[in-house]
Parts: sequence; structure tokens; C-alpha cells
Amino acid sequence: MTRRFPERLTPLADRLGLEPLYGDIHNHSALSYGHGRLDDALARAALQLDFVSVTGHAAWPDMPVDVPEVAHIVDFHVKGFAKLKANWKDHFETLSAYENPGHFAVFPGYEIHSCEHGDYTIVYADLDVAEPELADTPEDLKSALKATKGDRALAFPHHIGYRQGARGINWDTFDPELSPFVEMFSMHGCAEESESERSYLHSMGPVNGASTMRAGLKRGAVFGILGNTDHHSAYPGSYGHGRMAVYAEGNDRHAIFAAMRARRTNALTGDNIHLLTAIGDTVQGGITAPSPDTALEIEAIGGGFIDMIDVFRNGALFSRISPELEPAPVDPGDGATTETILYVELGWGARGKSHDWTGTLNLEGGEILSVEPRFRGAEIVSPLEGEDEAAVLPTLDLTEGRVTFSVTAAANPNNVTSATQGFAIRLKAPPEARLKAELSGKALDIAIEDLFEGAVSGNLGPIDSPAYRFHALPRPHQWQWQGRIPLGAFEAGENIYVRLREKTGQMAWTSPIFCRKEA
Repeated sequence: MTRRFPERLTPLADRLGLEPLYGDIHNHSALSYGHGRLDDALARAALQLDFVSVTGHAAWPDMPVDVPEVAHIVDFHVKGFAKLKANWKDHFETLSAYENPGHFAVFPGYEIHSCEHGDYTIVYADLDVAEPELADTPEDLKSALKATKGDRALAFPHHIGYRQGARGINWDTFDPELSPFVEMFSMHGCAEESESERSYLHSMGPVNGASTMRAGLKRGAVFGILGNTDHHSAYPGSYGHGRMAVYAEGNDRHAIFAAMRARRTNALTGDNIHLLTAIGDTVQGGITAPSPDTALEIEAIGGGFIDMIDVFRNGALFSRISPELEPAPVDPGDGATTETILYVELGWGARGKSHDWTGTLNLEGGEILSVEPRFRGAEIVSPLEGEDEAAVLPTLDLTEGRVTFSVTAAANPNNVTSATQGFAIRLKAPPEARLKAELSGKALDIAIEDLFEGAVSGNLGPIDSPAYRFHALPRPHQWQWQGRIPLGAFEAGENIYVRLREKTGQMAWTSPIFCRKEA
């Protein structure tokens, strides 16, 4: 498989024998309650992810069946659980059909709701047909999985930020042997800490401070973090709704699952950001021994302009890096050409309408190195909220330096929710290079040097017609950063993690590195 990043951009990862791979292991389709065919979910995942698990809704032991006000919620859950039970055995054949060793790994998965303990997603390491293990508590679930799957299964709490008792995490019953990580970001929002611009807005309620990642770290819990979409319309990896990275020793299911077990994970919102940290040979998720003098290594490759890189030590901001003020690109280039990332965004237009975009792009005088889809599905969580748009599978291809694509983009439903579709192109170009594009019949000729000055946008027709945006191009020091942050003495009980934010608002978080005497 072609690596997502060339070795010249990942020297720290290469030194550690790791590569970043991207996936979504908590999302839904009509396999249980949800919209969209399982086949569509897997095909969409294969278009933009390295691995996936499409999740079925399996059980809710303490479901509030005697509360009339939520009878409508109980109803679709009961029907969804029965549907999964009927579909479960046969769905392994579909999963196996999409498995592509060395390119795309598929893991079976399901979830159990719980008011008392929080919702858990269970992922099996292998595609052998096996029944879902159902349990009322994390302790019982751990025992059941151990008895039937050994170490070839794991479970993790998701949408942790809801209050305990309302399907948020219960740190008192959290078990790191069962759960190597927690889901900190998804369509539900961000549960890093109490305050976030990505609030929980679902009807289940807002984020509770005691249920956040920071609260768990303060309690001394050891865990990694990840993001997933929790998408309910057969669109794993839906852009902006959450995804995860693993740092694996190879691109195969065994290496990916081993990386999950080792907590070598990141939470992401959308862009496939490479964000790797290490103390010596201990990477994110790992445990290192106390040291009187140490440093944190950081290697960052953004999906666009990096706004800031924050280092958090024991829950407090320890260091803030601005690549604009402290430039340290991983590969600054040769000076004659500039390596950069072009984000092409498509959509807009009159509300309630959509447009089928097709087009081509090529770069005269430069080189297109790679393309990355940034496709998204409908913003639906509950089956009561609407129907799947059932959009045709998008296409995106790079052949002999020419990008071709097709995708359906709905108009933005309001002024704060984006429904745009897009893709990113990593390219090398001298100042005189020109981008030649054809977007749904409209021909464009754009000077690369103009895009270094700012974004270029336009409409296909008059005002209120579908529109496009070629985002501004970052210089190498604006989308790359590497460096060492001196920590001084790193003592038993401490933890440290890193958060990266891009100017577009896309984000990435590393799992913490923990300091413990037993290491």
C-alpha cells in the first residue's frame, strides 16, 4: 500500500517503526436502527479510511421501559436490537467481502447502552463468526469477552461526556483492562474538558465536567483517547464528525488491533492529521518511568494551516506553540518549489437543494503528490430525526497527475452547520504554476501564487447557486512542525498530552503519556 505520508515527512514515526492509519470504529447503518445499507457504509469507509467497524445496537439492560415520556425512544431501540439479532450472523459475510488485506481492515462491532455505566462499543479483532457477548456491567462484559475471545476483543465507553446516570461514563466502573481507550470526540461533541466550542447539543443533554477526559486523568485513570463519528446514516469517517488514528507497526488487522490495545491512538475531528509524541521510545498511550530531566518530542503534519499546538501537563496548559512564530517544518523543501496542501470545498446554494458535482483538476508546471477525500454524510444521530440522503458513492481519483471526482453536495441547512463536500490535494509547485480545473462545466485557471495570497471562490451561476472554494495554500512551516519541549523532571503520577488546532477548526488530540513507577 502507498503510505499516506512519505518518509521525509515522518522521521520520528519512522524511527519508532510506526505509521499513522485512520479509521472509525463506532458508526451505524440499517444493520440495527439507523439508515443506509451496510454495503454502502463499507464502500464509503473504504474510500477514505484504512480500517472500520460498523456498529450494531445490541442491548440496553437498564432501559427506562416504565417512563411514558421516553416510550418513543424505547420503541425504536427494541426494534433495532431485534433487527441486529436477526442480521448478526449473516453480516459477517458482508464484512469479509470488503476486507482488503494491506489496504483496508474491517472489524465486527456492536454496542451496549447503560444509564448506570455509560454506553460501550465492543470490537472483535477477527472476522470469525461469533455471537455478541451481552452483559449488564463492564465487569461482567470483561469476563464474558475474556472467556470467549481471550485478548481478541476490546470495549470502550463512547460519548463519555454525558453525566453519569444518563449514559455518560462511570469512572468508578471503568476498567483499563477492558477498555484501552475512551471515545472523547464524535458527532455528539467534544468531552476533553468542561468548556469546548464543540458542545454536546443532542437531546440527551450537555457535557458534565465529571465525565470528561480531564476528570478521568485527574482521578489517575490510565487510558488512550479516540474519536469516531457515531454516524447513523451509513457514512463511517464522515468529515468533521470524528475519526481516529492508530500508530501501527504495519497496515494489517493484527497490527492495527495491537496498536489499539497499546493505546497508540489519537482523536481527530476530520482531517487526517499526523500528530505523534514521544518521550524517548515511549509514544502516546504509553507509560514511562520517572526521570529527573526529560523532553517531549512532537511531530506534526496538518491538513492545512496549523493555528496552534498545545501541550497539557496534568490537565493544565504547559506550552503553546505557534508555527507562525516558531517555524520548524519537518521538510522545508528546496526553495525552488513549495510543497503545500490545497483544500477544494464544494456546496452552498439554495437551502433544501443539492448539486451533483463532477470535475477534473491538473497542475501545469507542478506536481500533484496525493489526494485525500473529505466527504461527509447527513447530520443524523437519532432515527427520529430524518432519513438517509442515500447519496451515490462519491469518486475521487488521481491518475497521471490528473484529479477526477464526482460527489453530491447538499446546501448548508443553516448558517452554522456545514454540509459541504471536498477533498485535499498535496502538491509541489513553483510560483509560476497554474491550476487548471473544470467544475461541473465551469472552466477555471488559477495562479498558484494567488492561492498563497488567499482563497479563491465563485458560484456556478448567479447568487444562491452552488459554489466552490479553493482554500488558501499554506507554506511548509504553516502545515508542519517538529520539536522538543523540555519537561524537566517527569514524576510518578503525571500525564501529558498534545492538542493541535488548525485555522479551519479541525483538531487532533494525542493519547496521554503517563509516568508511573512500575514502568
